[in-house]
Amino acid sequence: MKFKTVALASVAGLLGLAALTVGTLPASAQLPQEAAIRKSLGERLSSLPKIDEVNKAPVAGLFEVLIGTEVFYTDAEGAYLIRGEILDLKNKRNLTEERIAKLTAIDFDSLPLKDAVVWKTGSGKRRIAVFSDPNCGYCKRFEKELTGMKDVTVYTFLIPILGGDSPDKAKAIWCAKDSTAAYRNWMLEGTAPPRPLGDCATPIERNIELSRKHRVSGTPAIVFEDGVRVPGMLTADQLEKQLVASSKG
Repeated sequence: MKFKTVALASVAGLLGLAALTVGTLPASAQLPQEAAIRKSLGERLSSLPKIDEVNKAPVAGLFEVLIGTEVFYTDAEGAYLIRGEILDLKNKRNLTEERIAKLTAIDFDSLPLKDAVVWKTGSGKRRIAVFSDPNCGYCKRFEKELTGMKDVTVYTFLIPILGGDSPDKAKAIWCAKDSTAAYRNWMLEGTAPPRPLGDCATPIERNIELSRKHRVSGTPAIVFEDGVRVPGMLTADQLEKQLVASSKG
């Protein structure tokens, strides 16, 4: 696992605030610790996004604050908010990185693969799932990187989240006589899929709900068989390395 240099920074840049210290209001002693921290941070940072979870951090006196897939830390009073990583120097482990990996992991076998556009190379014995928007430039670049991969099956969940005509393109791709050819022709060659004739049921809404369930907020998002999830595009070399690592995992 990559071992990074710790960099603690104010969350001010993320939230448009002026300082790391967010006041000195005492958390109510009558509230449970988690509720007290939520209340305290909410009162001090009105622009703070919705807090999903508050848990004890691996360092005494600190608490972990989860907002989506981002991990922050705070004190017991909710008087400070820290954006950065906790490193276990003795065991040379990046505890924050490990936590994020656990939070973003997806059980591959639980994915509704019937709702995906599928294609493979060779034996197809190595599997990945990709959340993709038809108008996503990085998704198109990633699709090109995939063309040279060996023995891979790719399951693509269409999630038109970029606006514009993404929903129309996603529907046209799924409803095409050959959805795989329609998807790849569009992503690789820029050949627009034909407009669907009549009504055509699609899994697009289910795919969007699936992405929300797993907090997928950008495309591409790549899921490997061991549950590892990588946000963003990978080169062919990077993909091959992760495929090997995931097979060992």
